[in-house]
Amino acid sequence: MLKIDDLHATVADKPILKGLTLALNPGEIHAIMGPNGAGKSTLAYTLGGRPGYEVTGGTATLDGADLLDMEPHERAAAGLFLGFQYPVEIPGVSNLQFLRESLNSQKRARGEKELNGGEFIRLAKEKAALLGLDMEMLKRPVNVGFSGGEKKRAEMVQMGILDPKLAILDETDSGLDIDALKVVGAGINAIMRKSDKAVLLITHYQRLLDYVKPDFVHVLAGGRIVKSGGAELALELEREGYAEVVAA
Repeated sequence: MLKIDDLHATVADKPILKGLTLALNPGEIHAIMGPNGAGKSTLAYTLGGRPGYEVTGGTATLDGADLLDMEPHERAAAGLFLGFQYPVEIPGVSNLQFLRESLNSQKRARGEKELNGGEFIRLAKEKAALLGLDMEMLKRPVNVGFSGGEKKRAEMVQMGILDPKLAILDETDSGLDIDALKVVGAGINAIMRKSDKAVLLITHYQRLLDYVKPDFVHVLAGGRIVKSGGAELALELEREGYAEVVAA
């Protein structure tokens, strides 16, 4: 699915990723944890193709295709979804308009049949119900006036509609209360816990991992993966912090 080998990347000429190696297989959920400034968001943005994140070495492939050689929209059409820590607002564009055009643009790029209005509305209702989001919310401009929890639910609806192969979720638990955390966790499981999909879940805390059980947990520090383990590693980090792991 996703294979990263010796990846180096800079932001504003400052080295952030310094030889990161990681592999995700279909059907797996991997959690990335680590202290502030370790390179977690940089990894997400580099894989997503965000401008300003320059790859200076190494490789990253998705199903064998060179991910780093693709434009951001090509990565999306290839099946990559990037969830943001702070989803942006788009005044004047309704969620439904945004989501339908996003989905159909990907279908065009893959040579697939686009959805008509009725087909799309049925799909949107199904995915909104999964995340407990009222369809009236989807008629409003993208994220405008939404609470933090509503933004994250709307983003998970987007993920459900686009149906990616690989989801990279950057601190999806940020700003969520307990109820929203449960709903978002259940949504991730329902949409992405399948034998042909994979998730790279970036988080600071154990709490989301109570609802989205990872197969593997990795500690990222100093631009590299410094320790890997099972779900129990997240519990260890919650108890003891990062200092001992990073020092080792």
